[in-house]
Amino acid sequence: MRIDIVTIFPEFFDILDVSLLGKARMSGLIETHIHDLRDGAHDKHRTVDDTPYGGGAGMVMKPEPWGFVLDGILNDSGSPTPVLHDEVPSGGPLLIVPSPAGEQFTQGMARDLAHEDQLIFACGRYEGIDQRVVDYYSSRMRVRLVSLGDYVLNGGEVASLAMIEAVGRLIPGMVGNPESLVEESHENGLLEYPSYTKPSVWRELEVPPVLLSGNHGAISTWRHEQQIERTRRVRPDLLFP
Repeated sequence: MRIDIVTIFPEFFDILDVSLLGKARMSGLIETHIHDLRDGAHDKHRTVDDTPYGGGAGMVMKPEPWGFVLDGILNDSGSPTPVLHDEVPSGGPLLIVPSPAGEQFTQGMARDLAHEDQLIFACGRYEGIDQRVVDYYSSRMRVRLVSLGDYVLNGGEVASLAMIEAVGRLIPGMVGNPESLVEESHENGLLEYPSYTKPSVWRELEVPPVLLSGNHGAISTWRHEQQIERTRRVRPDLLFP
């Protein structure tokens, strides 16, 4: 998978060199390209924002730098001209714009995105990106506004990193033991059961006896019951949407 990230803080993504994501990059499972949005600003101060039309607080990211950088990504990656179905492109790269106004990111979405060949993350700042950027590139590729949740961050970098990690770990070969992905939270509509390891007693707290029994059927039943109990207590909306 190729991942392109457009940001005014390229150093923010140095973290991609560590942990499983770093290993995936070294092995070629993931190819990442970090693009400085200011490279698309050609004035002396490399300006990427301006005051909003209609007034209001804050600044809005200008369309020109975004156009310059995104066009360069499409040209560099050799992205094919998208197939249009009633003016909606299909295939080719997918542009993701982190935004509190977008659809909510879920584990299901992460699974879908893990099958993409190329993801482009547009990290907005200030009051957001000029809407015309979304409107224009919606005719050149698929575009999705995506939100991590019902809160506001300073920019799209944190959200992009969270999505890249959630998606990247689902790419075949990323996680050493694929079975470890099956029983995680949200994979079956439930939260994950609690986990324990050695020692069996720590500060007078004991591991549940069933986990020491060697009875795999009983252990499986206990874990499922724990998933239901935890989900009912912490996220009842998953059980009763």
